[in-house]
Amino acid sequence: MTLSTEVQQCSECSDVPSRELMSLWAGRAFSTVAHRDAQVTIRIVDQKEGAELNQRFRQGRGATNVLSFSYADDPHAQGSLLGDIVICAPVAKQEAVTQNKGVDAHWAHLVVHGILHLCGYRHEQEQEAEVMERLEGQILSGLGFPAPY
Repeated sequence: MTLSTEVQQCSECSDVPSRELMSLWAGRAFSTVAHRDAQVTIRIVDQKEGAELNQRFRQGRGATNVLSFSYADDPHAQGSLLGDIVICAPVAKQEAVTQNKGVDAHWAHLVVHGILHLCGYRHEQEQEAEVMERLEGQILSGLGFPAPY
């Protein structure tokens, strides 16, 4: 299956992987679990926008690493729109340092995680989390990265 990816760079943060890498990671995750063609937008933001989106849509405080907005249940979504993924660059960068992970490895994990959410995977229940984490590990391993958990 083919995933068309638009990457919007709206952050001033350095150490952001290339659009090509993010598209590759998203496409690999999508082709592992999906059975149709789709379109996704990956938006890279700074902390202010990340915090605003987290507050508005999840009632969370502060910026979080990744948010996924699925169009699966949106009656106004047109065609093959899968959804949007928002990654907060400063949070991703800090987490990579704190978790002692390579920057690309952590970003790949966030992209894969976001795509899996758009494809219906969840991790609120323990059994769901096990399935999602196993898939993330398989996809990331196929991309040459260590399992994130």
